[in-house]
Amino acid sequence: MATPEPPLDDSRRLTGPSVYFAEPGAALETGIGAPVPQALLEGWKQRIERARAALGWPGGPVVVRGHLSGASLAFAAPGDQLYTATEINEWAWLATLAEAGMPTGAPMSQPGHAPPGDEGAALRVHRLAAAAEALPRLPALREAAQARGLPLLLDDEQLSIGTGTGSLTWDNPALPRVGEVPWDDLHAIPVALVTGSNGKTTTVRLLTAMARAHGWSTAHSCTDGIYLDGALIDEGDWSGPGGARSLLRNRQAQAAILETARGGLLRRGLGVPRADVAVVTNVSPDHFGEYGIHDLDALARVKLTVARAIDPGGTLVLNADNALLRSHAAAMDAPLAWFSLDDEHALLRQARADGRRSAGVAGGRLRLFDGRQAHDLGAVADMPLTLGGLATHNVQNSAAAALAASCLGVDPDTIRSVLAGFGGSHADNPGRLQRWTLGGGVQAYVDYAHNPDGLGQLLALARQAHDPGGRLHLLLGQAGNRTDEAIADLAATAAAYRPDRVVLKDMEGYMRGRESGAVARLLRASLASHGVADGAVVECLDETDAARLILAGAGPGDSLVLPVHNAANRGRVCDLLDRLQAQGWMPGHPLPE
Repeated sequence: MATPEPPLDDSRRLTGPSVYFAEPGAALETGIGAPVPQALLEGWKQRIERARAALGWPGGPVVVRGHLSGASLAFAAPGDQLYTATEINEWAWLATLAEAGMPTGAPMSQPGHAPPGDEGAALRVHRLAAAAEALPRLPALREAAQARGLPLLLDDEQLSIGTGTGSLTWDNPALPRVGEVPWDDLHAIPVALVTGSNGKTTTVRLLTAMARAHGWSTAHSCTDGIYLDGALIDEGDWSGPGGARSLLRNRQAQAAILETARGGLLRRGLGVPRADVAVVTNVSPDHFGEYGIHDLDALARVKLTVARAIDPGGTLVLNADNALLRSHAAAMDAPLAWFSLDDEHALLRQARADGRRSAGVAGGRLRLFDGRQAHDLGAVADMPLTLGGLATHNVQNSAAAALAASCLGVDPDTIRSVLAGFGGSHADNPGRLQRWTLGGGVQAYVDYAHNPDGLGQLLALARQAHDPGGRLHLLLGQAGNRTDEAIADLAATAAAYRPDRVVLKDMEGYMRGRESGAVARLLRASLASHGVADGAVVECLDETDAARLILAGAGPGDSLVLPVHNAANRGRVCDLLDRLQAQGWMPGHPLPE
């Protein structure tokens, strides 16, 4: 007989500012469905406060966020005692359920989980755990760093003060006394955060190019890895707080541009306590159902967590063309700067009137206002990243990066120069809106499009540039952690652009609990319901083989839309396309191995 699971989920540490509050702390998701009775929530809050008092912890936010699947329960706690905080959070919830006569599942094996009804015993265990976890020298170091305006970064193994070239790092068991720190050697470097539903990696790479052209040795993180001056340090998805802290401790870095993804924000919070500028590119439907996020409004709040890192001297850069960001802007304390496809957008006009920065398009040219004067950054159609102006989402990404670079102090001439060249080489922005022109007028596009909005933008661009006599081929897959409804929505978006042929794939590395072929079956059913003929849909689950199948079936004038998500597979596909282009390959001819 299976042992019942405790009625909670996703119990986790929050190591930095989060959607709940600006301090570190702990959060969990209840496991009893919605709505959660108010009496249970009050019982949990009271136990959290009694535990804080018993451990001598300071007060701070205690947050309940109700949602469709239950509630998120979070409270602030000392940053060096977060494992204990998660134990307290779980105990407080289970003890409250037990008091109400509700099932609490199997006894937990962790030492903090004393019998739910014995509060005295539980608090004694928590005190012992907190004392063992605490770093006695941390409070004085934190106070001294704050007094000097220096960022302090703490994780399980290390503590650092300052950032980049102005940082020093110590192992946690060997923290110095305040008087032993060479404070005059420490300082902060310029830091930018970039988040949003789409365009994060492109904006990070473009902003990094601008920072490097400015003369800074620049570190950046994204879903492909962490880099210093364009050289790969470590491959993989480093868009979470671990990647951010790793780069900010690199003593060669003079600036840092950090991709900040939704998953890391919800699991651990921000990896940095402060940044000079934070960009939110857009907010669109994606990743619903995880961590209690079920709608766009909640997702927008998660993305805007980056605002917690912005002090009065920094800037929050927002997309004026995104209705959700406009609606949430009034609640932001951080100074705002806006970008748009229309330089005459009301929010951009107001920003200029207030002496704040903005970036927008006027007469086909990108214009930057630096708070004092306007600068012409060049014709949008001449910027390689925009594919002749067809890629309007990359026009927005260019405006966002230009505006963020200006906030960091990069000269407009430098920004203009980078925009004029970035994207001219496939090495500038690998895996993001790359285009190859092959024999017979075949156009092949490789991109990371992974949600309905991103896929729609990619297909719209391909349709605009499409040869009317050719066919549209699409490689289609989705990550396994999306809901069935979200997977169906992606297929509906694809169907709206009338593809002539769809090849369904698995997303290697993103299966996340689903068996091979399960997502493809959902996609096929949705495509059929939206009018795509069954004979136009082929299943080839290996991503690289699926791309080759599309290429092998291409005819003159065809457009091939290839969202490739696994980094290794993307490298193989791009290498193949490079060879086909160099060899003058013609459709119908064999593909090289």
